[in-house]
Amino acid sequence: MHRRLIPYLILIFCFAGYVSGQELTIGLQSNRLLKDNPAGQTKGLADDPVELPFFDDFTGSSCLPSPHLWTDNFAFINNSYSDRQITIGIATLDALDETGKLYERATSDGFEADHLTSRPINLMYPASDNIRLSFWYEAGGLGDMPESADSLSLQFFAPDEAEWYSVWRSDALREPGFRPVIIRIDDPKYLKNGFQFRFVNRASLSDFQDNSMIGNCDHWNIDYVLLDRNRSEADTALADVAFRKPLRSILKTHEAMPWKQFRQVYLQEMGAFIPVSYRNNDVITRNVTRNFEIRDVYSNTIAHSFSAGATNIEPYASIDYNASLIYTFNTSNTDSALFRISCHLITDDFDPKTNDTLRYDQVFSNYFAFDDGTAESGYGINGEGSRNAMVAYRFKSFIDDTLRAISICFNDSYLNSNARAFDLMVWDDNKGLPGNVIYSFANVLVEPGDDINGFHTYILPDGVPVNDVFYVGWKQRSETFLNAGFDVNTPHRGRQFYWLNGIWYLSQKKGSLMIRPIVGKPVRTTSSDDENIPRHQERNRMWPNPANDFINIECEGLLPGPSAFISICDLQGRELIRTEYSERIDISQLKPGIYTVVALKGKKRLAWFRLVVTK
Repeated sequence: MHRRLIPYLILIFCFAGYVSGQELTIGLQSNRLLKDNPAGQTKGLADDPVELPFFDDFTGSSCLPSPHLWTDNFAFINNSYSDRQITIGIATLDALDETGKLYERATSDGFEADHLTSRPINLMYPASDNIRLSFWYEAGGLGDMPESADSLSLQFFAPDEAEWYSVWRSDALREPGFRPVIIRIDDPKYLKNGFQFRFVNRASLSDFQDNSMIGNCDHWNIDYVLLDRNRSEADTALADVAFRKPLRSILKTHEAMPWKQFRQVYLQEMGAFIPVSYRNNDVITRNVTRNFEIRDVYSNTIAHSFSAGATNIEPYASIDYNASLIYTFNTSNTDSALFRISCHLITDDFDPKTNDTLRYDQVFSNYFAFDDGTAESGYGINGEGSRNAMVAYRFKSFIDDTLRAISICFNDSYLNSNARAFDLMVWDDNKGLPGNVIYSFANVLVEPGDDINGFHTYILPDGVPVNDVFYVGWKQRSETFLNAGFDVNTPHRGRQFYWLNGIWYLSQKKGSLMIRPIVGKPVRTTSSDDENIPRHQERNRMWPNPANDFINIECEGLLPGPSAFISICDLQGRELIRTEYSERIDISQLKPGIYTVVALKGKKRLAWFRLVVTK
C-alpha cells in the first residue's frame, strides 16, 4: 500500500466510526389498503358447505380473501410482496391485523399473528378417494424475511371434536422462491361435513428502541391452494397457463407523468414493448395466444389492439415476453388522459380463467411518478448525526413549467412516533447531484394522507419555476425515522440521494421513494389559512390562535373519554403536553413559539393544528 494513502484511510475509518446515521427501510406499521377496505359482509352467503374442488389462486381486484371460500380477513391479497409467484395474486400473512394495523398483542418475543381460515367444506368421502390439499408458499418474498423463531403452519379442524390440529409447519427458509406442499387427508376425524383448514403464522417484532422504526415484519406468501379428490402424492403440477406478474407502465422511465409533458417528448418516452410474464404450470407443452388492447377511457374507444400470435411453452417454463408496440398514446383531451391496457391469454378451455387477463391504467395527469402507488416498506434516515439529514429524488421537466405542490406518502408509524416537523426542499442540478436550494418550506409536519394510497399533498404557495433536472425531498429536524412510503416492486435505481455530514450519497436501496411533484396550474386548497391542512380539517377548529394561557378545540369524532387525547409538540417533534381531551386545554406552561397540536383517538390521529403561543 502506498504510504501517502495511509493518513487518508485513517481519516476515513475514523469518520465512518463517528457517523452512525444511515438510510434504512423497514416494514409498514399499517396497511392502508386494508384500512380503507373494511371486511366484507358474509351474511348473504349460503350456510351450505363448500363442495370439492376447493380452489383459490388469489386472483381478483379485492385485497381481502374471497368470502365464498374463506371466513376471515387477516390475510392480504396482493401482487406486491413477491416477484416469484407462479400465478398473479398471492395471500400474504404478516404482523398486521384485519384492519391493517399492528396486532395489539405484537411483541418482539413472538406472537400468533394472521389466520387464513377456509369456510366449512364437505369432506364426507372415503379415505380411498385420495383427498389431498396442496399449496405453494414463500418466506419473505419482497417483504421481511421471517426470523428463525417465526413459522408458518397448517391446521386441520375436526368437526366432531371441535378441535384444531397442527399437521404441517415450515420454519423460516432463506432460499428464494415458492415451494409446493401436498398433504393427504385420510384421518376419519377430518373426513366429515364441516371440515376446515387454516394457515397460521407466528411473527416477532424487531426490537428497536426508536418506536418510529417498529413496523410490519415476517412475511409469508401463499399461492394456488387446491383441495380435491383423486390426487397422487406427486400431484403438484397445475394444468394452468397463467400470468405471473401484474402489468406495469409502458413508458420508458415513468409510471405516470403530466400529459402536456408527455406530448412534448412522446417519441423518447413511449415504450416500444408491452412486457408480460406468464408461466406454464403443467407437465406438458402448451400452446398460448397473446392478445393486447389499449382503450382510451375518457372517450371509451379502442385506441389500439393487436395479437402477438400463438406459441408453444414448455412444462414449468416461465416466459418474460416483450410484445412489440407500434403505437403512441394520443387523445383529444388537452390537460389529461387515461388509457387502459389489457392483455389476454387464450389457452385450453380447461384452464382456470381468472388468471389469464391483466389490466393496467396508464395515467397522464399533473404529476410525475416513479412509484406504482403501493408501499411495501418504509424509508428514512436514522441514527446519530441524522438530525439535518436530507433526502432528494431526481425528476426532469421537459418544458418550462411551475412546480405547484409535492405529494409524499408517509406511512403510519407506531404510536404516531414519526409525527415530526421537517423542511420541504427543492434543488436544482449540479452535475448529477442535488445542487442549490431553489425553494424550502420550513416546519411542515409528517402527515399520512387521506386517500387510499396514503399521499398527502404539500402546497407550494408561490410555485417554483422548473425546467430540465430538479430534485424534491426533505431536510430532517430530528433524528427520528420519518418513514416515507417505499415501493419495492417498482425499482428505479439512480434517482434517489441522501445527504449526511456534508456529502450527497446515491441511495443503495432497491425501490422507488413515493414522492410526486405536481406541476402546471395552481392546485386548489381546502383552506386559505393553512395550505397543508388535511381535506377533512375544515370540520375541526382550534381557537384562539395566537393564544397564551388556553385553547379551545372542536374535533369531529372526538369526545371526552379515556381514549381521547391532545398532544402538543414543538417543531423538533418533542411532546411537551399530553392531556385527556376537553374543549378547553391549559397551555400556560408553554413558552412563546410555534407548536403542533394533534388530536388523538386511541392511536389514530384525527386532526392537527399549528399553534402560535404569545405571552
